[in-house]
Amino acid sequence: MTEQPETLFAPARLWQAWLEVEVALAEAQAELGIIPDWAAEGIARVADVEVLGLEVLEAEAARTMAPIHALTRVVSARAGKAGAYVHWGATTQNVMQTGRLLLMRRALAHLRGHLAEALDRLGAMAERHAETPMIARTNRRHALPVTFGFKLAGWIEELARAADRLDAMEARVMVLPFGGAVGAMHAFGGQGQEINARMAARLGLGEMLVPGRAVNDLFADFIATTGLLAMSLERIARECYRLMAEEVGELSETLGHSVVGSSTMPHKVNPKLVVHVIAMASDLRASVAPGMEATLTANEGDSAANHLMVRTLDRAVPLAWKLARAFAELTAKITPAPERMAANLALSGAQTASERLMMLMAPVLGHLQAHDLLHDMLAEPGADPGDIAARVAALTALEGRITEAEARAALDATTYVGESARIAREGAALAAARAGQLRERAADGGAAPGYSTSRSRAQAGSAAR
Repeated sequence: MTEQPETLFAPARLWQAWLEVEVALAEAQAELGIIPDWAAEGIARVADVEVLGLEVLEAEAARTMAPIHALTRVVSARAGKAGAYVHWGATTQNVMQTGRLLLMRRALAHLRGHLAEALDRLGAMAERHAETPMIARTNRRHALPVTFGFKLAGWIEELARAADRLDAMEARVMVLPFGGAVGAMHAFGGQGQEINARMAARLGLGEMLVPGRAVNDLFADFIATTGLLAMSLERIARECYRLMAEEVGELSETLGHSVVGSSTMPHKVNPKLVVHVIAMASDLRASVAPGMEATLTANEGDSAANHLMVRTLDRAVPLAWKLARAFAELTAKITPAPERMAANLALSGAQTASERLMMLMAPVLGHLQAHDLLHDMLAEPGADPGDIAARVAALTALEGRITEAEARAALDATTYVGESARIAREGAALAAARAGQLRERAADGGAAPGYSTSRSRAQAGSAAR
């Protein structure tokens, strides 16, 4: 079955993930002499949904209303004598939570791959437009000139922070919640910690001090972190959407001649991709609240909270993957319009570079007086660069230190972009570096062991000694 967001938690995938956990348990226990080697081999030999039959597994689950107990029965029946040792000392929630984590890690790998694509494209665009001037806007009004590459660098850095959060989240979340009925490893004959260590190594997960059944904060962490990613993708997409309006026209989606915007208005070609990103991001952010609610478990186990968490994960995890894919597709279709950027920059005339002229005047007049003089001049109707430059040069308080030509040059908005070009090029380099790192993590499926509280305990013990 090809991996797709829509089939991430498909029944066959869930059953296979649970079987993978059962095999890891049996192999770890066989290494420790808890069960015979031949039993672990027999369990592993039949632990395949195609061998056991999806219909058989689901029919037994429907009969018992206990999926992992059903799995144990079906494996036991198929594995012969080895079946007597399946699920030795484990409990349902151990297997279900761990199996779901394995599938979430696969989704995370795909998500990282799509973010890498987006960063590659944004980085290339930032390099290409490092010196393309445009107007920056604050409170939806013209502010100062920057370059389009500078704006892209801001998006890139925000995505890099989102990627950092994914890495930190993975280290916390991808751990093995496998501790028996209540998390204290009762049925493992004093070898629970070693069983956990060996299972975690096999499954590419970290270890936990208390691998209980009520650890839904792990899953909420995943949802909250992807919710923050959704926030960033939506913010960027909404900015693109605003810049695509005819009145602005600084960006567009290149969709091809055959794309139709309206069934009634032949002239319309609406943005298509950006609106899907915005809608999906908003939907994913809305999953954070129920994810938090599902962490409010009672005591050492709470099926009601677990059911809510599963329902939330079933929507949120595939949606995060689809959102990252849609955002990557959007970055492939964004087309900047430098000529419109230049035209919009010129709309405010002398005003957008007035800060530079103010800073030329400030050493003589002081910052506040220079600011207020220019504010009053620019507030007058019809103020243009030539008029402002002449009036500033004529100010007796400046003692002739600023010529009209110098004042006029200072008001040239196209040359007052600060360090935009440097920032844009550094943003492009950041995009390339972070995309490479994301691809490396995606290629290994995110299987690197996460944060291990057992290692942390050992370090704490050393420090205490």
